[in-house]
Amino acid sequence: MSDNVKEKIIGAPKSRIDGPKKLSGRAMYAADHHLPNMAYAYGVFSTVASGKINGIDLSAAKKMPGVIDIFHHDHFPDLYRTPSSFAQENKVDETRLPFEDNKVYYPGQFVALVVADTFANARAAAYKVNVDYSADEAAANLEQALAKNGSPKKDDKSGHTRGNPDEAFDSAPNKVDVTYVTPMETHNPMEMHASVANWENGDLVLYEASQGVVFARNVMAKVFGLPPERVEVRAPFIGSGFGSKLWLWPHAVAAAAASREIGRPVQLVVPRAQMFTTTGHRPPTRQQIRIGTDDNGKLLALSHDSVNTTSMVDTYVETTGSCTKSLYSCPNLRVSHATIGANHGTPTSMRAPGAAPGLFALESAMDEMAEQLKMDPLEFRKANYTERDESMDLPFSSIHLMEAFDKGAEKFGWSKRDHAVGSMRDGNDVIGWGMAACNWEALKMDCDARVSLRADGSAFASCATQDIGTGTYTIVAQAVSSITGIPIDKIEVELGDSSYPSGPISGGSWATATTLPAIAQATRAAIDELKGYVVADGGDFAGAKTDDIDFDDGKLINAEGKAVAYTDVLKRNKLANADGAAHTPGAPKGEYSFRSFGAHFVEVRWDAGISRLRVSRVVSAIDVGQIINAKTSANQVEGAVAMGIGMALFEATEYDERSGLPINNNYAEYLVPVHADNPPDVDVVLLDHPDYKFNEFGARGIGEIGVTGMAAAVANAVHHATGKRIRELPIRLEELMAT
Repeated sequence: MSDNVKEKIIGAPKSRIDGPKKLSGRAMYAADHHLPNMAYAYGVFSTVASGKINGIDLSAAKKMPGVIDIFHHDHFPDLYRTPSSFAQENKVDETRLPFEDNKVYYPGQFVALVVADTFANARAAAYKVNVDYSADEAAANLEQALAKNGSPKKDDKSGHTRGNPDEAFDSAPNKVDVTYVTPMETHNPMEMHASVANWENGDLVLYEASQGVVFARNVMAKVFGLPPERVEVRAPFIGSGFGSKLWLWPHAVAAAAASREIGRPVQLVVPRAQMFTTTGHRPPTRQQIRIGTDDNGKLLALSHDSVNTTSMVDTYVETTGSCTKSLYSCPNLRVSHATIGANHGTPTSMRAPGAAPGLFALESAMDEMAEQLKMDPLEFRKANYTERDESMDLPFSSIHLMEAFDKGAEKFGWSKRDHAVGSMRDGNDVIGWGMAACNWEALKMDCDARVSLRADGSAFASCATQDIGTGTYTIVAQAVSSITGIPIDKIEVELGDSSYPSGPISGGSWATATTLPAIAQATRAAIDELKGYVVADGGDFAGAKTDDIDFDDGKLINAEGKAVAYTDVLKRNKLANADGAAHTPGAPKGEYSFRSFGAHFVEVRWDAGISRLRVSRVVSAIDVGQIINAKTSANQVEGAVAMGIGMALFEATEYDERSGLPINNNYAEYLVPVHADNPPDVDVVLLDHPDYKFNEFGARGIGEIGVTGMAAAVANAVHHATGKRIRELPIRLEELMAT
């Protein structure tokens, strides 16, 4: 394909090819599947945070209309646990099986499951189940967990030390020693978690709201003692997940087990309130940052020590120092992570896990150090720029952070910033300008794909990865089009089915970098099949070498420039299609460190007279390699900015310190930014420097990086406007109003 045509496809702002299905209601999400003779399940959820079940009275519930069965710890089939191995692709976060025993570890835990003929009947009967508990004292938050459960458990695998950070800090001329706190956040995607399970002749088909159908298939195979070939998980459309749908939760296992027991399909939708308790969250953290510099602002020492809560049955580490160890040059550095058990469900990855809360702490502390040094915050960061990942002693494969700093600052007008606190005003508004770096690792996994070039001039591509609303369908079509010249509207893409060639989970910003190379190689394999036909006896270029045949804009071209349309080749051979399959490996190791970079510049306005704080302007300059689709890429960053504003100003899942029960597990009281809370001016600058050391498209992921550093940029802007250094999120108006 000619380069100028390729350029119109790769990087172009193409609309999503799955958009018409979503707008017309033809896109089928998990809970949209209503199978013949289907039953409906509704959970009974623990009303204590810790304790045990003494007994369950089902007498009233069983008399309710339509009830088929009620499952609980004394009435549930024996199942197997999964090894929960990422390497084996059968990971879960909550390893305990549903109804495994009579113990209660967190509020909202599944303690029973009512199955009835309709959703309404199942829910009504669930309210009639009477559970008798013996409640124990619960650890409702990080502070209570530390007080009740002793010293945190250090995670040795995720830490890093170089030099002697404590000694270097003690001798540094300039020091900052501060602690930052982030709250529990809950994912709350628009689509609630849902499962539809159906058994046919001992085989399981599961429609699941999943960010990883291959992992989900393997988990179900382990739990039910089946070969993976007898399980199929389907998730063609996902109403987002933000990480909460990466791994299967107990509700999916319960739905599948109930379906097998009653011999009918079963649908289970997790209520919104229980999505705060049973399907993961970002855990609260307490992070101590110590920075030491010389008088010129060069980092001499940096330590980042954090602790987060985990559940009482599983360990989840929020790796807040994952960016700290490599973002800036520092000879003496320590990162450590620790966990402490609390009576919450098991935490899980939430968009930019580790990095989002970690960069709030690091980038806030960098501003505090810059203020002490009387340096511009941007210049302080530039003074400590590095082109090597000092934690791995490797060069970055591609880094354009300085360009992101410069272009973001220029677009924002940073040079006009008056450094004095509260000095910039517009009427009643005090204006604050803040900035922060953003950072995320670039990841790439093994992937399989299949592509067919059809005799009617269309193409088909499939992979078992998912499109969670980010535009994966569209960029897969763009990849096929860029190689074949087939128009995007003639390319059919199918994703999100574990029966397709094995693909990656949709998380960690690795789906694009992982999937597109496999799609490209599968496309070329299909072209190679076509080349075999034209060089064979009786072919258009009989006797020629396949290496001498080019493919451009849907045509096979020989060394003399003679061209034949591939559709004609297939029709002449009475073939429906040419098929190609491919397997591509993960990222190369040992030569480079692969990461993405960027910077946020934020303007806030504070009207003390009416206690109104708002983010009024954002410029985000992002370096994520080649941009595959300018429209969906910018959209990803814009959405991440909104999520970062939510982290900075609104979101916190709270528990009653007396009972351990959640107190704002609903959308009325768990605050998220709405349209009126988001700035009218969000400017995304995409640098678009391909990273060909990473993959053939030069693309790195973009989903996570936009949320990293955003909360710090807001907090730094708030400090510039008000003089209040807020070290605990979310930033609350009462803290700004306090004298």
